[in-house]
Amino acid sequence: MTTTDLHHPDTRRAFRTVRRLVFVYLGLSALTMVAAVALRSHTDLITPAVWVRGTIVLVGAAVALLLTVRAARGSRGAFRRLRIISGVMLVAIAAIIAVPGVFPVWMKIEQGLCGLALAGVAAVINGRQLRTLFARP
Repeated sequence: MTTTDLHHPDTRRAFRTVRRLVFVYLGLSALTMVAAVALRSHTDLITPAVWVRGTIVLVGAAVALLLTVRAARGSRGAFRRLRIISGVMLVAIAAIIAVPGVFPVWMKIEQGLCGLALAGVAAVINGRQLRTLFARP
């Protein structure tokens, strides 16, 4: 891979899309934690599971942003980790939505929106342009 490959318009467009989707994911995660703090006295809405999952998701979104930036600069390891994290988080989100009673409905909706953003990340990251760019020589 060369710096010319990283600056190819299709590569730049792909990473711009990934970065935007990761920012959506991070923004939703941050808003969830803001809502949890604001509504902390409503124990029916803000359960211990919300605090744990919300924190994990916020940290995961920050890591995804870091990996996106590093991958866009040419890090094959960051690209590989971003592919793994986006897939694993999608599975975790599906489990959260499917498991009855553990999480409040509002969080399942928020996780569904996060899942849509991550599905977009996974689609672009696993697309031909970026996979070809980061393929082993």
